[in-house]
Amino acid sequence: MEIIPAIDIKEGTCVRLYQGDFDRAIVYDSDPIAVAKRWVEQGAQRLQLIDLDGARAGHPVNTASILGIMRAVDVPVQLGGGLRTESAVRAALNLGVSRVILGTAAVYEPHLIERLASRHGDAIIVGVDARDGIVATDGWTEASPMRAIELVEQMATCGIRRIIYTDITRDGTLSEPNFAATFALVMPEGTGPAVIAAGGICKLEHVRRLARGGVEGAVIGRALYTGDLHLQDMLQMSQQHAFGL
Repeated sequence: MEIIPAIDIKEGTCVRLYQGDFDRAIVYDSDPIAVAKRWVEQGAQRLQLIDLDGARAGHPVNTASILGIMRAVDVPVQLGGGLRTESAVRAALNLGVSRVILGTAAVYEPHLIERLASRHGDAIIVGVDARDGIVATDGWTEASPMRAIELVEQMATCGIRRIIYTDITRDGTLSEPNFAATFALVMPEGTGPAVIAAGGICKLEHVRRLARGGVEGAVIGRALYTGDLHLQDMLQMSQQHAFGL
Protein backbone atom coordinates (compact mmCIF):
# COMPACT_ATOMS: atom_id res chain seq x y z
CA MET A 1 0.00 0.00 0.00
CA GLU A 2 1.50 3.29 -1.13
CA ILE A 3 0.73 6.34 1.02
CA ILE A 4 0.49 9.54 -1.03
CA PRO A 5 0.08 12.94 0.68
CA ALA A 6 -2.15 15.33 -1.25
CA ILE A 7 -1.39 18.98 -1.86
CA ASP A 8 -4.35 20.79 -3.41
CA ILE A 9 -3.51 24.27 -4.67
CA LYS A 10 -6.03 27.10 -4.95
CA GLU A 11 -4.90 30.65 -5.68
CA GLY A 12 -1.36 29.70 -4.74
CA THR A 13 -2.27 28.33 -1.30
CA CYS A 14 -2.58 24.82 0.10
CA VAL A 15 -6.25 24.05 0.74
CA ARG A 16 -8.71 21.24 1.27
CA LEU A 17 -12.24 21.33 -0.10
CA TYR A 18 -15.23 19.91 1.74
CA GLN A 19 -17.06 17.46 -0.54
CA GLY A 20 -15.54 19.16 -3.56
CA ASP A 21 -17.18 22.51 -2.80
CA PHE A 22 -14.94 25.40 -3.88
CA ASP A 23 -16.86 27.73 -1.59
CA ARG A 24 -15.95 25.59 1.42
CA ALA A 25 -12.18 25.58 1.00
CA ILE A 26 -10.05 25.58 4.13
CA VAL A 27 -6.61 27.13 3.76
CA TYR A 28 -4.03 25.06 5.65
CA ASP A 29 -0.85 26.77 4.49
CA SER A 30 0.01 29.75 2.34
CA ASP A 31 3.17 28.01 1.07
CA PRO A 32 2.59 24.73 -0.85
CA ILE A 33 6.34 24.33 -1.33
CA ALA A 34 6.89 24.27 2.44
CA VAL A 35 4.11 21.69 2.77
CA ALA A 36 5.71 19.49 0.12
CA LYS A 37 9.06 19.65 1.90
CA ARG A 38 7.38 18.76 5.21
CA TRP A 39 5.80 15.58 3.85
CA VAL A 40 9.01 14.50 2.16
CA GLU A 41 11.01 15.12 5.33
CA GLN A 42 8.53 12.88 7.14
CA GLY A 43 9.14 10.08 4.67
CA ALA A 44 6.72 10.53 1.77
CA GLN A 45 7.89 8.62 -1.28
CA ARG A 46 5.42 10.30 -3.66
CA LEU A 47 3.25 13.43 -3.63
CA GLN A 48 -0.01 14.24 -5.35
CA LEU A 49 -0.52 17.81 -6.54
CA ILE A 50 -3.91 19.03 -7.71
CA ASP A 51 -4.33 22.37 -9.45
CA LEU A 52 -7.85 23.17 -8.25
CA ASP A 53 -8.08 26.41 -10.20
CA GLY A 54 -6.94 24.51 -13.28
CA ALA A 55 -9.60 21.84 -12.75
CA ARG A 56 -12.31 24.46 -12.76
CA ALA A 57 -10.82 26.55 -15.58
CA GLY A 58 -10.08 23.59 -17.84
CA HIS A 59 -6.40 24.39 -18.20
CA PRO A 60 -3.38 24.59 -15.84
CA VAL A 61 -3.32 27.69 -13.64
CA ASN A 62 -0.98 27.16 -10.68
CA THR A 63 2.03 26.13 -12.76
CA ALA A 64 4.45 28.38 -10.88
CA SER A 65 3.64 26.72 -7.54
CA ILE A 66 3.84 23.27 -9.09
CA LEU A 67 7.19 24.00 -10.69
CA GLY A 68 8.46 25.34 -7.36
CA ILE A 69 7.51 22.09 -5.66
CA MET A 70 9.13 20.04 -8.41
CA ARG A 71 12.39 21.92 -7.86
CA ALA A 72 12.19 21.63 -4.06
CA VAL A 73 11.62 17.89 -3.57
CA ASP A 74 13.27 14.79 -4.96
CA VAL A 75 10.37 12.31 -4.91
CA PRO A 76 8.03 11.41 -7.78
CA VAL A 77 5.02 13.68 -8.18
CA GLN A 78 1.65 12.98 -9.76
CA LEU A 79 -0.28 15.98 -11.04
CA GLY A 80 -3.91 16.61 -11.86
CA GLY A 81 -6.21 19.54 -12.54
CA GLY A 82 -7.09 20.98 -15.94
CA LEU A 83 -5.07 18.47 -17.98
CA ARG A 84 -7.49 17.87 -20.84
CA THR A 85 -5.36 18.03 -23.98
CA GLU A 86 -2.35 16.19 -25.31
CA SER A 87 -0.29 19.37 -25.23
CA ALA A 88 -1.18 19.98 -21.57
CA VAL A 89 -0.15 16.43 -20.68
CA ARG A 90 3.10 16.81 -22.60
CA ALA A 91 3.85 20.10 -20.83
CA ALA A 92 3.23 18.50 -17.43
CA LEU A 93 5.52 15.60 -18.20
CA ASN A 94 8.16 18.06 -19.41
CA LEU A 95 8.02 19.71 -15.98
CA GLY A 96 9.26 16.41 -14.61
CA VAL A 97 6.11 14.95 -13.05
CA SER A 98 6.09 11.16 -13.08
CA ARG A 99 2.34 10.75 -13.55
CA VAL A 100 -0.49 12.90 -14.88
CA ILE A 101 -4.10 12.52 -13.77
CA LEU A 102 -6.92 13.04 -16.26
CA GLY A 103 -10.59 13.03 -15.31
CA THR A 104 -12.86 15.09 -17.53
CA ALA A 105 -11.00 14.05 -20.69
CA ALA A 106 -11.48 10.38 -19.77
CA VAL A 107 -15.26 10.82 -19.84
CA TYR A 108 -15.54 12.87 -23.01
CA GLU A 109 -12.45 11.92 -25.02
CA PRO A 110 -11.64 8.24 -24.44
CA HIS A 111 -9.71 8.07 -27.72
CA LEU A 112 -7.34 10.72 -26.37
CA ILE A 113 -6.82 8.62 -23.24
CA GLU A 114 -6.14 5.54 -25.33
CA ARG A 115 -3.56 7.43 -27.38
CA LEU A 116 -1.88 8.86 -24.29
CA ALA A 117 -1.81 5.47 -22.56
CA SER A 118 -0.21 3.93 -25.63
CA ARG A 119 2.49 6.60 -25.71
CA HIS A 120 3.14 7.12 -22.01
CA GLY A 121 2.07 3.92 -20.26
CA ASP A 122 2.12 4.13 -16.45
CA ALA A 123 2.55 7.91 -16.59
CA ILE A 124 -1.18 8.25 -17.36
CA ILE A 125 -3.67 7.89 -14.50
CA VAL A 126 -7.41 8.41 -14.74
CA GLY A 127 -9.16 10.15 -11.88
CA VAL A 128 -12.59 8.64 -11.29
CA ASP A 129 -14.39 11.17 -9.10
CA ALA A 130 -17.93 10.15 -8.25
CA ARG A 131 -20.91 11.49 -6.35
CA ASP A 132 -23.52 8.81 -5.55
CA GLY A 133 -21.85 6.55 -8.09
CA ILE A 134 -22.04 9.10 -10.92
CA VAL A 135 -18.77 10.46 -12.30
CA ALA A 136 -18.33 14.23 -11.89
CA THR A 137 -16.30 16.35 -14.30
CA ASP A 138 -15.05 19.92 -14.75
CA GLY A 139 -13.54 20.24 -11.31
CA TRP A 140 -16.37 18.17 -9.77
CA THR A 141 -18.90 20.82 -10.80
CA GLU A 142 -20.79 18.82 -13.45
CA ALA A 143 -22.42 15.38 -13.43
CA SER A 144 -21.45 13.17 -16.37
CA PRO A 145 -23.61 10.50 -18.02
CA MET A 146 -21.35 7.72 -16.71
CA ARG A 147 -21.24 5.58 -13.59
CA ALA A 148 -17.86 5.00 -11.96
CA ILE A 149 -17.72 1.29 -12.79
CA GLU A 150 -18.57 2.01 -16.43
CA LEU A 151 -15.74 4.50 -16.71
CA VAL A 152 -13.24 2.11 -15.12
CA GLU A 153 -14.25 -0.68 -17.47
CA GLN A 154 -13.91 1.64 -20.45
CA MET A 155 -10.53 2.87 -19.28
CA ALA A 156 -9.34 -0.74 -18.98
CA THR A 157 -10.03 -1.20 -22.68
CA CYS A 158 -8.07 2.02 -23.34
CA GLY A 159 -4.98 0.54 -21.72
CA ILE A 160 -5.11 2.51 -18.46
CA ARG A 161 -3.20 0.68 -15.73
CA ARG A 162 -4.08 2.80 -12.71
CA ILE A 163 -7.02 4.89 -11.51
CA ILE A 164 -7.64 7.12 -8.51
CA TYR A 165 -11.13 6.70 -7.12
CA THR A 166 -12.56 9.54 -5.03
CA ASP A 167 -15.99 9.48 -3.44
CA ILE A 168 -16.72 13.20 -3.48
CA THR A 169 -19.27 13.03 -0.67
CA ARG A 170 -16.54 11.66 1.63
CA ASP A 171 -13.72 13.94 0.49
CA GLY A 172 -12.55 16.35 3.18
CA THR A 173 -15.11 15.06 5.70
CA LEU A 174 -12.87 13.06 8.06
CA SER A 175 -15.54 10.34 8.06
CA GLU A 176 -14.40 7.18 6.28
CA PRO A 177 -13.86 6.00 2.70
CA ASN A 178 -16.70 4.50 0.71
CA PHE A 179 -15.30 1.00 1.06
CA ALA A 180 -18.04 -0.74 -0.91
CA ALA A 181 -17.75 1.57 -3.91
CA THR A 182 -13.94 1.41 -3.81
CA PHE A 183 -13.73 -2.37 -3.58
CA ALA A 184 -16.27 -2.71 -6.41
CA LEU A 185 -13.64 -1.18 -8.71
CA VAL A 186 -10.81 -3.53 -7.66
CA MET A 187 -10.47 -6.17 -10.37
CA PRO A 188 -8.41 -9.37 -10.25
CA GLU A 189 -4.75 -8.65 -10.93
CA GLY A 190 -4.05 -8.34 -14.63
CA THR A 191 -7.69 -7.80 -15.62
CA GLY A 192 -8.09 -4.09 -14.89
CA PRO A 193 -6.46 -0.97 -13.54
CA ALA A 194 -4.94 -0.86 -10.08
CA VAL A 195 -6.96 1.32 -7.70
CA ILE A 196 -5.73 4.19 -5.55
CA ALA A 197 -8.33 5.33 -3.02
CA ALA A 198 -9.07 8.88 -1.90
CA GLY A 199 -11.71 10.65 0.14
CA GLY A 200 -12.57 10.30 3.83
CA ILE A 201 -9.48 8.38 4.94
CA CYS A 202 -8.74 9.50 8.49
CA LYS A 203 -7.82 6.43 10.57
CA LEU A 204 -5.07 3.82 10.41
CA GLU A 205 -7.75 1.16 10.30
CA HIS A 206 -9.12 2.75 7.11
CA VAL A 207 -5.72 2.39 5.45
CA ARG A 208 -5.35 -1.18 6.73
CA ARG A 209 -8.79 -2.17 5.44
CA LEU A 210 -8.12 -0.67 2.02
CA ALA A 211 -4.85 -2.57 1.79
CA ARG A 212 -6.54 -5.84 2.70
CA GLY A 213 -9.15 -5.17 0.00
CA GLY A 214 -6.54 -5.05 -2.75
CA VAL A 215 -6.24 -1.28 -3.08
CA GLU A 216 -2.79 -0.25 -4.32
CA GLY A 217 -2.49 3.14 -2.66
CA ALA A 218 -4.18 5.77 -0.54
CA VAL A 219 -4.21 9.53 -1.10
CA ILE A 220 -4.32 11.28 2.26
CA GLY A 221 -5.40 14.90 2.47
CA ARG A 222 -7.22 16.67 5.27
CA ALA A 223 -6.39 14.04 7.93
CA LEU A 224 -2.70 14.85 7.56
CA TYR A 225 -3.28 18.57 8.01
CA THR A 226 -5.50 18.14 11.06
CA GLY A 227 -3.23 15.56 12.69
CA ASP A 228 -5.88 12.81 12.67
CA LEU A 229 -3.31 10.74 10.76
CA HIS A 230 0.46 10.87 10.96
CA LEU A 231 2.50 10.06 7.90
CA GLN A 232 5.17 8.05 9.71
CA ASP A 233 2.53 5.83 11.36
CA MET A 234 0.95 5.07 7.99
CA LEU A 235 4.28 4.37 6.34
CA GLN A 236 5.24 1.98 9.13
CA MET A 237 1.91 0.18 8.90
CA SER A 238 2.22 -0.02 5.12
CA GLN A 239 5.65 -1.61 5.43
CA GLN A 240 4.35 -4.15 7.93
CA HIS A 241 1.50 -5.02 5.58
CA ALA A 242 3.95 -5.54 2.73
CA PHE A 243 5.77 -8.15 4.82
CA GLY A 244 2.57 -9.79 5.99
CA LEU A 245 2.93 -8.62 9.60
